[in-house]
Amino acid sequence: MAKEAAGKKINAEDLKPGMTVRVYQKIKELNAKGEEKERVQYYEGLIIAKKHGSEAGGTITVRKISDGIGVEKIFPLNLPAITKVEIKKQAKVRRAKLYYLRNYSKKVKEVKLD
Repeated sequence: MAKEAAGKKINAEDLKPGMTVRVYQKIKELNAKGEEKERVQYYEGLIIAKKHGSEAGGTITVRKISDGIGVEKIFPLNLPAITKVEIKKQAKVRRAKLYYLRNYSKKVKEVKLD
């Protein structure tokens, strides 16, 4: 379900459209002295699409609302910078691609995770 070590792959079968996930990603940045620092930053949002499933080039599209503006980010599942993916909630959906949520004002209904 979650990616723990850098060598392991994320189990793509566990990720489904309608899930609210928190994707942890390593970010490299330079400080004032010019030294390179690495930190982990998370991006939390709703999976609106999953493409190519568990193949080598598989991706998920995660959407969140930031200051009233919709922001989408595409994460390759085999990216070494992704440290783990936490599943927060599961919404009841009937479609594989939730692109209609871009123009949708209501929230999607949640179902309990087992």
